[in-house]
Amino acid sequence: MLAILGLAYTWYFNIQFYLTETDTSINNFIALTKTTLPAQSIVADLTVVVITFLVWMIYESIQLKIKYWWIIIPLTFLVAIAFSLPLFLYIRANRLENIKAQSLSGS
Repeated sequence: MLAILGLAYTWYFNIQFYLTETDTSINNFIALTKTTLPAQSIVADLTVVVITFLVWMIYESIQLKIKYWWIIIPLTFLVAIAFSLPLFLYIRANRLENIKAQSLSGS
């Protein structure tokens, strides 16, 4: 549910950008994030969050042998961290449940 909320909430504003701006290039999108100090603060905050998440996600994926973990990396940048983080947590929880079930069944 949180991944869906993260997708809808962030992309609502992305769609508004594309509907209201005359220059919808990625360069203009990035330039607009630097227009105010609060916007720059949020970008700095999210940059640290994304880097931290990706480092942890890669480590955790390798440790837990999660298949197709690498797809989370482009989704983080193409959709939003608000989508990819909850999605990875869901995938991770499923993997942990499978590991637990396998250990209980003795396989």
